[in-house]
Amino acid sequence: MRIDKMLANLGYGSRKEVKQLLKKGYIQVNGNVIKDGKEQVNPTHDRVTLNGEVIEYKEYIYLMMNKPQGVISATEDEYEQTVIDLLQMEDSVFSPFPVGRLDKDTEGLLLLTNDGQLAHQLLSPKKHVPKTYFAVIDQEVTEGDIEAFQNGVTLDDGYHTKPGILKILKSGIYSDIELTITEGKFHQVKRMFEAVGKKVVYLKRVSMGQLQLDESLDLGEYRELTEEEISLLKNMNPKE
Repeated sequence: MRIDKMLANLGYGSRKEVKQLLKKGYIQVNGNVIKDGKEQVNPTHDRVTLNGEVIEYKEYIYLMMNKPQGVISATEDEYEQTVIDLLQMEDSVFSPFPVGRLDKDTEGLLLLTNDGQLAHQLLSPKKHVPKTYFAVIDQEVTEGDIEAFQNGVTLDDGYHTKPGILKILKSGIYSDIELTITEGKFHQVKRMFEAVGKKVVYLKRVSMGQLQLDESLDLGEYRELTEEEISLLKNMNPKE
């Protein structure tokens, strides 16, 4: 990989700015000053430093975001703010994208990465990756609803969902529930409740597989996944 491309990809500036860093002799590779941006380096083996500080290269980035309402799960949009707009430059230079989507008015766990293979595995229908949501429903949720969800419900387009695990956390005029599903149909949670005559008034995703939302993240905040969390995602077993 060209040294100027590597540094630009890592957010150390534009190609022009990186060229200036090289020209001033700030960059060393294995102890040797490099001034030519075309110089080839092996990011995983060569020791690259900037003003004596070692530059750690990473090919992939894995981010957990607590998505706020009013932001869309897309990489770019002409009119709406996207989750990518919430990222710092040093993270956005890796060109991450949201794995799946959360509706504009839905909060909670959203994974962003530039690892296309992992994203494909997590979104593959063959994986049946469980996703758990917390929701507030506009009326009392009953044991009958739990049974209906266990059997799958028929959506407004005639599609019959796979079984969902519904738990009632608080019942009343407004009910707090937790729902785990293994599909990702358009507006699925909302449409499942509509199928039993109820409406979702608040929705938040709290987990994806074994990856749990870090509740210390404020809405709109994000962090890199730990090595353990990345391993959990990569080692999910498909359920054919």
